[in-house]
Amino acid sequence: MAVIREDDFIQSIADSLQYISYYHPTDFVKAVNEAYEKEESQAAKDAMAQILINSRMCAEGKRPICQDTGIVTVFLKIGMNVQWDAQRSIEDMVNEGVRQAYLNPDNVLRASILADPAGGRKNTKDNTPAVIHYEVVPGDQVEVHVAAKGGGSENKSKMVMLNPSDSIVDWVLKTVPTMGAGWCPPGMLGIGIGGTAEKAMVMAKEVLMDPVDIHELIERGPQNRVEELRLELFEKVNALGIGAQGLGGLTTVVDVKIKDYPTHAASLPIAMIPNCAATRHAHFTLDGSGVAELNPPKLEDWPEISLAGGEGSKRVNLNEVTREEVMSWKPGDTILLSGTMLTGRDAAHKRMVEMISNGEELPVDFTNKFIYYVGPVDPVRDEVVGPAGPTTSTRMDKFTDTMLASTGLLGMIGKAERGPIAIQSIKDHKAVYLMAVGGAAYLVSKAIRKSKIVAFEDLGMEAIHEFEVEDMPVTVAVDVNGESVHNTAPKIWQAKIGKIPVETE
Repeated sequence: MAVIREDDFIQSIADSLQYISYYHPTDFVKAVNEAYEKEESQAAKDAMAQILINSRMCAEGKRPICQDTGIVTVFLKIGMNVQWDAQRSIEDMVNEGVRQAYLNPDNVLRASILADPAGGRKNTKDNTPAVIHYEVVPGDQVEVHVAAKGGGSENKSKMVMLNPSDSIVDWVLKTVPTMGAGWCPPGMLGIGIGGTAEKAMVMAKEVLMDPVDIHELIERGPQNRVEELRLELFEKVNALGIGAQGLGGLTTVVDVKIKDYPTHAASLPIAMIPNCAATRHAHFTLDGSGVAELNPPKLEDWPEISLAGGEGSKRVNLNEVTREEVMSWKPGDTILLSGTMLTGRDAAHKRMVEMISNGEELPVDFTNKFIYYVGPVDPVRDEVVGPAGPTTSTRMDKFTDTMLASTGLLGMIGKAERGPIAIQSIKDHKAVYLMAVGGAAYLVSKAIRKSKIVAFEDLGMEAIHEFEVEDMPVTVAVDVNGESVHNTAPKIWQAKIGKIPVETE
């Protein structure tokens, strides 16, 4: 009979969360590199290069792959013969492990969890509580799967109750394009089929913990209906041409994972959850012999990739840029930004729009400035700022018209596409929207030379910062005429791939 000590369990949870914050699973690195090597879309190839370079930098520097260090999900399979040497409940032990991991001074992780979600939405300050799933199984070990899931990809989760005669493939192909690029492709799709609504969702999340093995499946061939579905969806989802970061290209997913369960004769529950380019999960087993050992990968597991030296890029001084200059930028242009920008995301936008509505003066001047949608990780040691990648821009869409109409803002920088309302506002006010690569947060932070909080300090990571940047790479995603690269590029690449007809409007 294994005896699991409280301190060993807590330390193993804490260690695993630190581990996955800066180490990608090596199978995922290999899969993204293979996609990078074969990619024909230059914009998508550049985005994957940033993701791979960022991944290696994080492994070397032991700093987070993404500034959104996620909501923690833990799957536990507890052996029936296990005995606990512990005073706390399993839930309390998991949360203590989360607390220790996220408050580790050597690698501070961003606390993103808010209590009272329908009310005050107050940050718990330590990223607790985790979401925990338990299963009691034969044996004398505790098997643990730990994941940290970012909000951008989690928010794109989908669930439907199909009729038994409906096509799963048709639903997936109809649904994936509606997810946009806020889930930061290339990544994986986890699909749960059967059971009940909640069972399907849990299966979709759990199956994302499996290793990337689609190419091995392609080589040996399918042996059951689930494997046939995986292969069909892998080919057809990539044929949609969405590509890395939604910029159009050959690879949108590096794998499709499916888990199924018997269901009611009248039902066909289907859940789909994407894993982003910051895929983070670890698996370990406790047998009573002590703290789990998590062996670090070798740096040789990462490809040697360097970014192009700014060829074809436009260098822009943010302190001198004019509206006339912005009007010359075209969708897909690569811009290297230097100078001063301001930051702000959901909570700051909500507060500013309320102040504008009340006739109050804003605490910062946005005239001829750019606002970067980001909530950075706190810095450690000699860092100016911690990992500082973009957050999903569509969450700011409802604030965009007020901000552009009332503040003199020139443009915005964020992640993925903008919705129709925001695009119309951008067009009406002759502004511009620039896209930074999601999943390259540590790389982006190295372009930030100075940082200070200038307003709303009480909002924590959502406070307004002033960044001074040098050669921060971005792509023009929506120009002053309202043309969006996220609307045009996937259609172009879907037509080039030629496996799925492009719908005409």
